[in-house]
Amino acid sequence: MAEKSEEWSTQLSYFVLGVVSLHSAVHTARVNRGAAAGFLLQALAAAAALAPGPQPDINNQMGTWVATVIGLPLLAFDFHWVNGDRSTANLLLGGGMVLAVTGDYLGTETKAVAGQAVALVAAVTILIVSVFTVNTYGMGGGVALGAAGLMSRLEEETLLLFFPKEDACRWALAVGSWAYRWALHTQHLELD
Repeated sequence: MAEKSEEWSTQLSYFVLGVVSLHSAVHTARVNRGAAAGFLLQALAAAAALAPGPQPDINNQMGTWVATVIGLPLLAFDFHWVNGDRSTANLLLGGGMVLAVTGDYLGTETKAVAGQAVALVAAVTILIVSVFTVNTYGMGGGVALGAAGLMSRLEEETLLLFFPKEDACRWALAVGSWAYRWALHTQHLELD
């Protein structure tokens, strides 16, 4: 019974992350296509994990890897670019692209640490921009994404005695994506 509830929890977390990310991609495409592509990568990684049939673990990890090292820097790119910090925007996106290309040459542990570092750097830089521009949605998204990154580093496999750690990270990422969608919308409304 516990395995069934964990399976449903995992599928539900992937589904919610995919729906939130796809919704964010559709609504953000009007404002910025780069950020919409970042949301779309997250949605595609979640959809790939939900696809029926035998799922090799390596494909799920690769989809999550690409969504993290390219998708999250694409989201951060817009926050920095719109506020005139083009060098940070380019550095984040360029670093993510380099990691994506060199991913086959990195070990599993190195990939995990690099992915968590990219997520935390994206979260912190968006949080900093949001604090200076008083964008509360951006602050909330930065905190949610940072929480997902920190939860993924925990030693325990379950949180609150029954909630799988990976599912909790996906839920936090879904909350962060929802907040980032509104943060981008708010940011562009203020600039118009």
